[in-house]
Amino acid sequence: MDWQTLIDEPAVIAAAVLVLGLVVGYLVGRLNEELLSASGVPEAVEGTPFERTAQSIGTSTVEIVARLSSWFIYGIAVLTAIHIAQLLDTDAFWLRVTEFIPQVFIAVLVLILGFIIADKAELVVGEYLRGVKLPEVSIIPKLIKYSVLYVTLIIALGQIGVHVLALLILLTVYAVGVVVVGTVAFKEFLVSSAAGIYLLLNQPYGIGDRIRVGDQTGIVQEVDLFVTKIEDDSEEYIVPNRKVFENGIVRIRE
Repeated sequence: MDWQTLIDEPAVIAAAVLVLGLVVGYLVGRLNEELLSASGVPEAVEGTPFERTAQSIGTSTVEIVARLSSWFIYGIAVLTAIHIAQLLDTDAFWLRVTEFIPQVFIAVLVLILGFIIADKAELVVGEYLRGVKLPEVSIIPKLIKYSVLYVTLIIALGQIGVHVLALLILLTVYAVGVVVVGTVAFKEFLVSSAAGIYLLLNQPYGIGDRIRVGDQTGIVQEVDLFVTKIEDDSEEYIVPNRKVFENGIVRIRE
């Protein structure tokens, strides 16, 4: 058997394709890892539950995404090598495989990005609302997180060909439910917000003024959209703006 005949053997070509795929997959993974690191992805996902989970198993979000791209190429190389070696010779099978693998890759990538975005949104919103001393506020970050995850799941399932009409209907019902329940549950939150807008625009009192709201008297330290903070000696009162409207304001002139 001469070299030309050996090179033309399907098994040899399949092995070459497999080796080439492994090399290309490894290089693409390393390149993606470098690009993601250079673009600031590690800093963007720092502190998210997904990143903490990844670190607990000895990896990171960047490494997972980079390895995903590598494994995608590995899978394509293996399937191509099997096809060239004629281990499976069913055109319909390969047609489905070549259509399905990219869809699965995109679906997995969407899920990973969805988890990261949901975790980051929860952290950002939670940090923004941390100073709001209203019990209703604590549910908002979780609500945003699971809303993002639900939309992510619908997109991922749609990528792999799952009929998502029922899920879209449930999403609509969910959105309507959030609006209705939120309006009831966050009634005081919304009232305090409206009162805060009025106070910020009209400024009936300012920082440094001594006021009395109900039974609480002190010097105004901060006025934001939701609460007014006043201090008296060693005590600090955090008064929801709706109570300022309900109880009225007494400015104490000294």
